[in-house]
Amino acid sequence: MRLVKLGLASVNTTVGAFIRNTDRVLAQARKMAAEGVTLGVFQEQVIAGYPAEDMVQWQGFIERQWPELERFARETASLPTVFILGVSIAQQGLRLNCAAVVAGGRVLGLVPKEKLPTYSVFYETRTFGRGYPGMAETHRGVPLGDYLFQFDFGVVAPEVCEDIWSPEGPMRRRTYSGAELVVNLSASPFRLGFVDTRRELIATRAADHQCTIAYCNAVGSNDGLIFDGGGFLNQNGRHVMETPRFQEGYSTAVVDLDRTLRLRGEATTWRVDRESWLSEGGQRVPVLDCTQAVHTRRESLAYPVPAHRSFFLPGPDQRRPAREALCEDILDALALGVGDYFEKTRAFKVLGIALSGGRDSLLTLLIAHRYAKKARPEDPGSLIRAFYMPSRYSSDATSDAAETITRELGVPFQIVSIDEAFERERAIAQKMLGDKPVTPITEQNIQARLRAQRMWNWSNSCGGLFLQTGNMSEKSVGYTTIGGDLMGALAVIANVPKTVVMYLLDYLQEKTGSEGIRKVLAKPAGPELAHNQVGEEELMPFPVLDACFYLHAGEKLTPAEMLQALTAMFPEVEAPRLSGYVEKFVRLFQQSIYKWVQSPLSLHIGNLDLDRERALQLPVVTGTEWMRDT
Repeated sequence: MRLVKLGLASVNTTVGAFIRNTDRVLAQARKMAAEGVTLGVFQEQVIAGYPAEDMVQWQGFIERQWPELERFARETASLPTVFILGVSIAQQGLRLNCAAVVAGGRVLGLVPKEKLPTYSVFYETRTFGRGYPGMAETHRGVPLGDYLFQFDFGVVAPEVCEDIWSPEGPMRRRTYSGAELVVNLSASPFRLGFVDTRRELIATRAADHQCTIAYCNAVGSNDGLIFDGGGFLNQNGRHVMETPRFQEGYSTAVVDLDRTLRLRGEATTWRVDRESWLSEGGQRVPVLDCTQAVHTRRESLAYPVPAHRSFFLPGPDQRRPAREALCEDILDALALGVGDYFEKTRAFKVLGIALSGGRDSLLTLLIAHRYAKKARPEDPGSLIRAFYMPSRYSSDATSDAAETITRELGVPFQIVSIDEAFERERAIAQKMLGDKPVTPITEQNIQARLRAQRMWNWSNSCGGLFLQTGNMSEKSVGYTTIGGDLMGALAVIANVPKTVVMYLLDYLQEKTGSEGIRKVLAKPAGPELAHNQVGEEELMPFPVLDACFYLHAGEKLTPAEMLQALTAMFPEVEAPRLSGYVEKFVRLFQQSIYKWVQSPLSLHIGNLDLDRERALQLPVVTGTEWMRDT
């Protein structure tokens, strides 16, 4: 047996906080060593924080990381553990995103990332250079390039994030060159359902390349990107360990690397493929001898046996029901996003929400409170302020719902009418218009803008983080007010479709039995900016709206193609009505781009987000002729 204890860490970093980030890494590294960890793994860009975006263009931002890497090496010099962690370097004018191998007080080598994503939320090719097969350079006297590392426990192949996502990535040539343990450092943002994709991918790569894969991922939120952690350890296709998500820390497990070699020898297909690769001139990756750098202590490691003490029977099923998993993941991700933005900016003292008594502001409040329960478990409500600002169109039902939920949560609540100010602003607008009347839509917008203005005034005076409460569906069609409910410092649910908002509230009501949630759900969704206003009557049924958004913005279908898909999806709806919904959605969507590009920073939970600087980059000024049938 060749037993190795692996530690997979997730560190909640802040971009640019090099000293604090390194301190957090050191704290976990010392604990790992105390627990007898052989190899400790930390995420991509753990010293700098991720994503640094264009900050890497500052030479000082790159250069200042190296002293922290050296400090990490010095302060772990006496530990009998190998560590691999993420760092950026500047090399001959290029910025390289590297995995640094550290042991015995020295940086033993640097392996740069080869696959640079420039899609969805990623822009790495804009700022970083690539590693490449056969790269063999030095940086500050340290080997830099395409290398493997031989330790007294086995041969290790470091790589960074996207490198694992390509079947033609570096893992193939590195395992063919003798790598037994592939270590992947990642900063992969949370996306709905994506954890299953990661798990399957890692199992596939470990089986295809007949190796052990140790994958660690970042945790925490920087700006609008949320990282859920969740590392994996997989040996030759067999799942060994999954680390907790949405929390900082590390987990450990023991593997027998002799098992990896034995299975490799038994896999005739792998052996034949390797022989073909070598015979066709495959370039072997050089191995750096690091056996004298550190002497690991593995004598006390025990063979990894199943916790339920059977090699043949399945262990207890700990999977959550699909509904619970979906809802809890979304809620955990958004609460983490709110909390990290609130804490890491260091600009705010309290969270503020304008409650309408409706679904969107209610869900935003519940997410903020979810964070507050972790930050101030003794009195979570003290971290939040809620305001209800009624006009003549506000109903007693929404007022009662807002008051009930805040009382249940222990959140301070104030009612501040805007009716007098509404009359004043409407009169001023009428004076400015002269003979032209103030339109009904303007009257609605006046109310929304008054509420936003008051929230900003409150925020400026008390250091409050003004949370914007609009959802993705209504934002996509401009059912929102510039200077009004579109405004805020952080858009919490701006990338959550309306049907998902309602699904989450149903789940929370069932789970908690909250009377406040029940009262909100009892009333049809509507902004209450006019008499008897119902959102679905003014727009379309929300399931149809969300389907239109997904098909047009996500699947990139034309109106004719959308109609075909919707006809199959909603056979109970008459064809002319569906056609009208499609036409209305496309018209409103194209007309509303100018609105949502002005919205505040939003939290990302999927691949399809309304954020011009992240996922969906669309021109504001555009024509629609290309969508017409020919």
